Amino acid sequence: MKVRIDIDTRTFVRFWLVVIGFALLALAVYSARTALVLLFISLFLALALNIPVSKISRRLPGKSRVAATAIAYVSVLVILGAIIFLIVPPIVQQTAKFIQTAPAVVDGATKQWTGLKHVIHQYNLQPQVDSALKSINDSAAKWAGAAGQGVVGGLGSILSFITESILVIVLTFLMLVEGPLWMQRLWGVYHDEGRMKHHRAVAGRMYSVFSGYVTGQLTVSAIGAATAGVGVFVLSLIFHGPGGVPANLAMPTAAISFLFSLIPMFGATIGGIIITALLAFNNIPAAIIYIIFFVVYQQVENNLVAPNIQAKKIELSALAVLASVTIGLYVFGVAGGIIAIPIAGCVRVLLQEYLQSAKRRRLESERPLAKLVKKIQHDTDE
Repeated sequence: MKVRIDIDTRTFVRFWLVVIGFALLALAVYSARTALVLLFISLFLALALNIPVSKISRRLPGKSRVAATAIAYVSVLVILGAIIFLIVPPIVQQTAKFIQTAPAVVDGATKQWTGLKHVIHQYNLQPQVDSALKSINDSAAKWAGAAGQGVVGGLGSILSFITESILVIVLTFLMLVEGPLWMQRLWGVYHDEGRMKHHRAVAGRMYSVFSGYVTGQLTVSAIGAATAGVGVFVLSLIFHGPGGVPANLAMPTAAISFLFSLIPMFGATIGGIIITALLAFNNIPAAIIYIIFFVVYQQVENNLVAPNIQAKKIELSALAVLASVTIGLYVFGVAGGIIAIPIAGCVRVLLQEYLQSAKRRRLESERPLAKLVKKIQHDTDE
């Protein structure tokens, strides 16, 4: 049995115009992904700073939003400056120590190489070694050229990072200053007050997701940073003296743990590896003990601390969190991974609201009395 479907030209053209429009929109979003990431980061920071800025503005005599934003910015810069002041000297000290111990490491490697040469001559392995060394020398020029290109590209990346950071700072400042005014203009467009209140409540729920995520993530990171700093300080008491762990490593440890734990999924692991490397420069047993301590604490944080703090604020399953972070990382990089979770939480709010509205409309349409009332009201209006 053959079925023939007749489609007029106008419908056919509209269908393909819609398909082409969606394709062009997707291409435009992908092409502007860097700009979108900067906007999302600025919005993320503005929402995170909105609570302290609002509290400060209410306490100021003139309730100036600009002055409150400036005070918040200065406070953040002071805190960052204090952290850098406390972190940089110990890291420089550890780097200098590593440079001082490097000759001893090279001397040990040279002695080992002498014994290895004896084995090479004993078993007639010199042709194979010469061939391997020739291959390494031939590749050295290529590596040097790639390294030079990497340095040039690195300088360009640094300049680009500085430019993007300044742009994010300016955008965040303007969002904090003009945000309430834009929201008032948006709600003023509505003619239906009930609809406006409903949409405002939905926007409030989405804002609660953002602020809850920021507050929860900062709390989890602060707990992890304090635990890591205390752990390294205890190790400095156990492994003290020459060849031990210096006590001034506790503050850099806390700062590194705090900053990297803000990155979802794998940030804490990267921070743990860096801290372990710093400890290994000073004392290998201390580094091994810290690895064990870090693994145990990560289990406690992932199963007890983080779920109790974040679960009620985001209300996302583990699968939704992993999927959102994966998409954010592969599409927008590390910044996308950071902002992916609150965006997924907002999408959940919108989806939940849409399903609830669709359910209400379906229930209302199934009621005969409601149909009759609507018909009477329609006839009366006519």
